[in-house]
Amino acid sequence: MSGGELPRRALKRVERTFAFLDLCGFTAYTDEKGDAAAYDVISSFRTAVRQVASERGVRLAKWLGDGVMMIGVEQEDVVEAVIDIEYLIEESRSPLPMRAGIARGRVLLIDGDDHVGSAVILASRLCDRAEPHQILAQAGTVSLQMVNAVEIRLGEHDVPGFAHKIELVQLTSPGGH
Repeated sequence: MSGGELPRRALKRVERTFAFLDLCGFTAYTDEKGDAAAYDVISSFRTAVRQVASERGVRLAKWLGDGVMMIGVEQEDVVEAVIDIEYLIEESRSPLPMRAGIARGRVLLIDGDDHVGSAVILASRLCDRAEPHQILAQAGTVSLQMVNAVEIRLGEHDVPGFAHKIELVQLTSPGGH
């Protein structure tokens, strides 16, 4: 080790829950209705996300144009936040529905604010796979006794980038919205 260099430490792994949320059909909507209309839709989406995330104590990691990546220490907070956001988007009569993917696992923490690991990738892939108004998660992501949600088992599915099939569930609120 030369002068001024810190010794290499073991990589820091942390348990986190990740959610990716996306507005469905945004590109086509923008093409058809124009940038101003698209701006209004994104502004409403971001307002709902900020409101719920702050109420639930979930961190907004990054905005992704018409989507967002969220991170939480407690999986129940993330799940309930995503369900609440989907409800608000639907109730606001947004012209674009939302979809989401949620995953939990041990990941590497980089520079104190970024994360690398299969849970991040899985949440993103599940969001891509979700249909409008659908929230997908890996089975066992949450304890249903601890969260205000209903789980609909969807069976095992291939997920791009993962060697083995993953058992998926759809999460909804107890009222079905």
